[in-house]
Amino acid sequence: MIIKNKFPKGFWWGSATSGPQSEGRFNKIHDNVFDYWFDREPEIFFNKVGPNIASNFYNSYKEDLNMLKEIGLNSFRTSIQWTRLIKDFETGEPDEDGIRFYDEVIDECIKNNIIPVMNLHHFDLPVELYDKYGGWESKHVVELFKKFAGTAFRLFGDRVKYWATFNEPIVVVEGQYLYKFHYPQIVDGKKAVQVLFNLNLASAKAIEEYRRQDLDGKIGIILNLTPSYPRDPENKEDVEASKFADNFFNNSFLNPAVKGEFPKELVEILEKDKVLWEATEKEMEIIKNNTIDFLGVNYYQPRRAKMREIPFNNEEGWMPDKYFENYEMPGRRMNPYRGWEIYPECMYDISINIKENYNNIPWFISENGMGVEGEERYVNEEGIIEDDYRIEFFKEHLEYLYEGIKEGSNCFGFHSWTPIDCWSWCNAYKNRYGFISLDLETQKKTIKKSGKWICEVSKNNGF
Repeated sequence: MIIKNKFPKGFWWGSATSGPQSEGRFNKIHDNVFDYWFDREPEIFFNKVGPNIASNFYNSYKEDLNMLKEIGLNSFRTSIQWTRLIKDFETGEPDEDGIRFYDEVIDECIKNNIIPVMNLHHFDLPVELYDKYGGWESKHVVELFKKFAGTAFRLFGDRVKYWATFNEPIVVVEGQYLYKFHYPQIVDGKKAVQVLFNLNLASAKAIEEYRRQDLDGKIGIILNLTPSYPRDPENKEDVEASKFADNFFNNSFLNPAVKGEFPKELVEILEKDKVLWEATEKEMEIIKNNTIDFLGVNYYQPRRAKMREIPFNNEEGWMPDKYFENYEMPGRRMNPYRGWEIYPECMYDISINIKENYNNIPWFISENGMGVEGEERYVNEEGIIEDDYRIEFFKEHLEYLYEGIKEGSNCFGFHSWTPIDCWSWCNAYKNRYGFISLDLETQKKTIKKSGKWICEVSKNNGF
């Protein structure tokens, strides 16, 4: 076999999930915002399937991690749930069962020669902190997050060498405060901007705490980068619109994380519009002095932007949409199940952007994947899902990533979303992403064709 795309030595071939999407609510002492929302409005969730069982990782982590080893994965990202690990939010005191569970998961990863990558926040704010303080609107919650992070580092930092503070923090801003797809479904641009700042501050404070404990690992953040392409690259207004979208949705977290400062043009616009966050000089210093060691990039789709053609309605308050409109490019390739454009070329563009504009920081693809509905249509006689479409999707994306690496971009790994079909917020199990399928009725897990494919890729460090 000729390996055309040979990746760097020690490259991560892995997969990502999260605590709230895989563990189930077994023995969990607090509810997060999604637990609370599901208990009250189950009909919002696809087929009324909630997070109660998810993929049962709390009970089956040994078998599950064994399957990850079987498909050749050498690294695995999940998250530590604030609502599972911490008994007392105000003091950061941990819960015994939470400690036991995460201890065992980490030890099991190491036993299987799988590098554990632990993330601290995956959209799963404790609902109690929302009710009491307004969640991420509150600087006090930022302090409590730092305490939670400190407890996690102290308990597990001897074995976990790769940490992430947040997964896709911009989605908290979008989902909770702008576009109503996460609880509590508020539309408030000014609050959204303050939350955006507070999340950046929380990440920096967690990094500061990690370094204070003087542990010998690395700490980063996981950002979903959705690069903006102007409808017409020759049209100045389209270019400006796409630049604003890039600054708001990507660089508002990427710049502080890597460079310790917010994009200047974005700050000027927010100031002019009187929606800029409240921040002290000391807080700005904390963000400046606590940048990341590595970056995780979740990439699924690009954004296409154009200048506003329909005047923005100011009566509804400030929204980022004031400065752009989304553009549907004719002839674009689509994943019809998710409604997302398929554009693998973006992998190369992200690689070069990080190389040229972000100090060529060490980074990895922390999520990439294709969600498909009704995969049972593709089951063969042996009961295996033949998901050739997923293999093709990964191959195309990896080829463009490889081109970026060849040109010197400092990428050290690729994680798919997700190892085992997992629960996906309001979509529940509508779209499946895993290398391993999950039967919801029986909880039986079966390796798909793509799982066998990734095993070969990992073995050969390329394809």
